[in-house]
Amino acid sequence: MSIYFTREHEWVKVAGNVGTVGISPHAAHELGDITFVELPKIGAVVKQFGVLGSIESVKAASDIFSPLSGTVITVNDALETAPEVVNESPEDSAWMAQIEITDAAELNNLMTQDQYNDYLKTL
Repeated sequence: MSIYFTREHEWVKVAGNVGTVGISPHAAHELGDITFVELPKIGAVVKQFGVLGSIESVKAASDIFSPLSGTVITVNDALETAPEVVNESPEDSAWMAQIEITDAAELNNLMTQDQYNDYLKTL
């Protein structure tokens, strides 16, 4: 399994043709205490960098962008009743959706873990 990041601080873990999406620890920290997560609908077709859902915190509301194009096949319903999990475990328990990837070549538009770590140093 490989993990990739967007400049908007989403991550995607890729296993075969399925991408599991969430937000980075950096984004969770910047947002502060998460109060609400709006998940996409199963079956929704998303485009790379298009809106996948949204997230609200005590500080701000923000869109969640899809790292890859595809069809939403699963969502993490637990986040609807326990959005604080995003703060506690942003890269594990707080995944938001799984997408059946339609174009693996789009991975070239994302950053590796090392590239993302370097990117964070520029912010």
